[in-house]
Amino acid sequence: MADASKDTGPAPHYDQILLVTACSLVALGLVMIFVASNVMAQTHYNDPYYFLKRQGAYAAVGLAALFLGRTVDYHRYHRWVYRFLLLALVALVLVFVPGIGGKVRGAARWLRLGPLTLQPSEFAKLAMVLFLAYSLARKQDKMKAFTIGFLPHMMVAGLFIGLIGLEPDFGTALTLAAIVFTMLFVGGTRLTHILLALGAGGTLAVLAVLRDPKKFDRILSFLDPWKYGQDVGYQLKQSLLAIGSGGLLGLGPGQSRAKLFYLPDAHTDFILAIFSEELGFFGVMLILALFVILLSRGFLISLRARDSFGSYLALGLTLLIGLQAAINMGVVTGLFPTKGLSLPFLSYGGSSLLATLLAVGVLLNISSQVRQTVGPPARPPAKAQDDDG
Repeated sequence: MADASKDTGPAPHYDQILLVTACSLVALGLVMIFVASNVMAQTHYNDPYYFLKRQGAYAAVGLAALFLGRTVDYHRYHRWVYRFLLLALVALVLVFVPGIGGKVRGAARWLRLGPLTLQPSEFAKLAMVLFLAYSLARKQDKMKAFTIGFLPHMMVAGLFIGLIGLEPDFGTALTLAAIVFTMLFVGGTRLTHILLALGAGGTLAVLAVLRDPKKFDRILSFLDPWKYGQDVGYQLKQSLLAIGSGGLLGLGPGQSRAKLFYLPDAHTDFILAIFSEELGFFGVMLILALFVILLSRGFLISLRARDSFGSYLALGLTLLIGLQAAINMGVVTGLFPTKGLSLPFLSYGGSSLLATLLAVGVLLNISSQVRQTVGPPARPPAKAQDDDG
């Protein structure tokens, strides 16, 4: 087989199904953001298109990022891995610096860049996926060793997860942890090492919940949203009411009642509830079908990648989108406790949209260099690995 590292650019046969699916989700997201936010935007900003215009601008930049990711040969990321990781780490620290980081409702998750805000944790997930893909590909013969295949990855991941948890952003920290453990498992790390880490992490998570009244109240509201429906369970209760009101066919486009200030910030984390209320069960099935198509294409690209680095990178990027979507949908439907986590492509939020579209662009580049038959990923030649260092 030809050396994948000699490829200088993407071939024209990138995955068009993946591209069309991602663009369809972005288009649906813009429509639903307008529908869910126009009343609030008119009331607070005297402009019903306020959120739509801002998200549209981010979508345009995001599509440019997608095109860039599709154009740049993913093998070039070898030399940038640690620079991206360091930049992401610095950005996560800066959110705690007064005057640079911005707080919203007590959470320090954003950097202020003039009139714009940036959420570093969204890009930290990309940096972590890139680092893991690079490291797993180089160490694939030594992944069973605790000091080589497990400990270094957990130290780096633990630092990132800890900083994100301190913001606090428990949802993103949980998503990142799930990505890390899944990639390590697929990469060949011993299951006993992963289970021990999960046990330790689970214990710390339980202690964090017990020591934080706000988190503990969220658990109570998750267990019985109707009992706590007037305080900590209010958002989940309104979400379930909106979903139930939609029925099979929905109330019709623009007819949501929950967006009339019943469901707080309906255009962000709980936008799926508004979608369900207006378009019903079949509308939600459309969203699920689009995500299933996108994820299946991502996993297929991972299976067909020409080298281990591309395979692990495609896997991580697909998990980044899929796990976040699954957790968000679980929260909106009451399957998981309430936590602040956006729905990829659909929720209002520029950083999330930029990072997600960039991830799709990289997946498209990997797809342009796939092998034509499905099988286990090929190992990069030893010379290519040495050159990457």
